[in-house]
Amino acid sequence: MHNKLSAAAKLRGILPPMATPFNDQGEISYEGVREQIEFMVEKGVHGVVIGGSTGEGHTLGRDEFARLIAEADAALAGRLPLIPGLIVNSTQQAIERIGDLKGMNITALQITPVHYLFKPGPEETVDHFRRIYAETGVPIIIYNVVPWNYLDVSLMLRIMSEEPGVVGMKQSNGDLKSVSDLLQRRAQGALVLSGIDALLYSAFSLGADGAITALTAAVPDTCVELWNASQSEDHDRGLDLHWRLSRLWAALSHDNLPSCVKYIQHRQGLGRYSSRTPMPGVSDRQAKAIDRALSDLRT
Repeated sequence: MHNKLSAAAKLRGILPPMATPFNDQGEISYEGVREQIEFMVEKGVHGVVIGGSTGEGHTLGRDEFARLIAEADAALAGRLPLIPGLIVNSTQQAIERIGDLKGMNITALQITPVHYLFKPGPEETVDHFRRIYAETGVPIIIYNVVPWNYLDVSLMLRIMSEEPGVVGMKQSNGDLKSVSDLLQRRAQGALVLSGIDALLYSAFSLGADGAITALTAAVPDTCVELWNASQSEDHDRGLDLHWRLSRLWAALSHDNLPSCVKYIQHRQGLGRYSSRTPMPGVSDRQAKAIDRALSDLRT
């Protein structure tokens, strides 16, 4: 079993969600996985999430999810915390997938509430995360992002307080108010991570413990610099980076965000990889807008 506080202590800072590299046939390029990991390590990030939204985790089959995590684990070789991201629709599915990862060097899991149409109530939601931890012993970060199963602040606080396996929350949907509320009311040691790309600096300034977002995967070095500026209270530099990142974020499309992240990474020297259909690639118009914003970011 993992220690809750020791796991939480390792999960601060910039924790990029790796963009899963697919070839044109929709197959995972495991060479691309190793390339991504080295890119993240080189840029000074504090951990890596595999299989999240930016990683198109909702498209991954059980076997390829397990191999993807294994390849990432081998490439990391213990240099950074490894956080598999689970996007599944039942307690049993989650337990089965985590069981496939036995023997790997996993620090914690990022798990969404169930994302299909049917919404469990509060008691069932608490029991879902309780049972996952009881069966696996791996600490959990709840990824609060599903619009029709969005956990309110009171329920999130209850889960973190009652369930020893839940070390924190990643708060998304542009909801900075709930980030503020969680930070103000959380128990000692509970993590609050931001999933809000447009307001990274705002969340860090409020005291958020870090971020797992598309921009942290696209331009990890800039996000690490922003994190460092916030931690040292260099607000002039932090605000400057905020505006530069805001212009890049405005150039991206949410509907093909993983494709945009892969394009930005390619512009920094990584291979050019696809997303799984029916997600489109980056259009010429998008590419031009992204290139302009990247140029401004690096100026």
